[in-house]
Amino acid sequence: MVQQLLIAGAGIGGMAAALACARAGCGVRVFERAVALSEVGAGIQIGPNVTRLLHHWGLQDALAAVAAFPQHLQVRDALTGRTLGNLALGDAMQQRYGAPYATLHRADLLALLQSAVQQTSAQLQLDHALQHFSQTASGVSVRGSAAEEIHGDALVGADGLWSPVRQWLLHDGPPRSTGHLAYRALVRQADLPHGLRSQQVTAWLGPNLHVVQYPVCGGDWLNVVAIVHGQLSHPHTSLEHWDHSANAADLRASLAGVCAPLQNLLQAVASWRLWVLCDRPPMTGAHQQAQGRVALLGDAAHPMRPYLAQGAGMAIEDAATLASVLQSGTDIPAALAHYARQRWQRNARVQARAQRNGRIFHASGLVRWGRDRAMQLGGERLLDLPWLYGGG
Repeated sequence: MVQQLLIAGAGIGGMAAALACARAGCGVRVFERAVALSEVGAGIQIGPNVTRLLHHWGLQDALAAVAAFPQHLQVRDALTGRTLGNLALGDAMQQRYGAPYATLHRADLLALLQSAVQQTSAQLQLDHALQHFSQTASGVSVRGSAAEEIHGDALVGADGLWSPVRQWLLHDGPPRSTGHLAYRALVRQADLPHGLRSQQVTAWLGPNLHVVQYPVCGGDWLNVVAIVHGQLSHPHTSLEHWDHSANAADLRASLAGVCAPLQNLLQAVASWRLWVLCDRPPMTGAHQQAQGRVALLGDAAHPMRPYLAQGAGMAIEDAATLASVLQSGTDIPAALAHYARQRWQRNARVQARAQRNGRIFHASGLVRWGRDRAMQLGGERLLDLPWLYGGG
């Protein structure tokens, strides 16, 4: 059993790992460089593969208190407004996979994980950046921000897209820009005209763009994400400076050709936050997820494009697998190697599928025609993902 598991990062992945591993009997210390836990993102979708794990960790009631549970996912043409396909969520997902499909605010998910972690013996240290690590056959040592040496049995890098732990371990450089920009907004449903309010997931697909909307905060708010092809208008802005202010006029200009219903929604949103989307190529082997006594988890290991809505989901799956292998093994390097072997191919598959979805979502010409035709003939079959929602 791991007496001292060190986790770098207290985002969704890090807190999920802390909770799962503490529940498995590990001693856990989490180090977060920020002075307070926060999520600047907006909404998040979690499929049955993820809600199943949250329920297993005793978070069913906490999730139900903050999430929305849409009954349908609808795909529409962004230019014409035509419905292309539908997927039943709600009871259909519960019956098929034993867990629901949920949509919620990222901050709400982080808060419920943090609250659960606080009920365990895990220790959380904020405003504490790790500087470097070294590992031996008997343990791992990390230098903290106060220059002290912190010793543990293993280190987990759950420190996100720009993970320092990954660089110390793999030395493979920064993530890449995808050439896509994501505009995100939250709007109170009560502030919207009645015809724009929605309790379902809707994806609008257009050439070089798409827009997704869904309810969060128990359905009281609508999350809207618009993704377009493009680069920052200020090229000298560092990609690592993650959150950027954006003018709503820029987005409206990019989506000038979309249909009236979608235009009405965009006009109803007063302000947007802009993100430059970055990722890495799909994983190529277990060595990218763990080496020796150091493991990577979530975006630190496999950052992915948002076109499968599974970035946080794969981090939570990672956390569950990590806890399982640490609980069942006494040889920690062997346990982490087993963790990596169990996770890397599924993560790579999700990364690749997310990239492919982006090309399909943003298609034009004959590819767009073929997509729309296939969606109309077999939308439910194409939109449902048993290989994903059924678990790892």
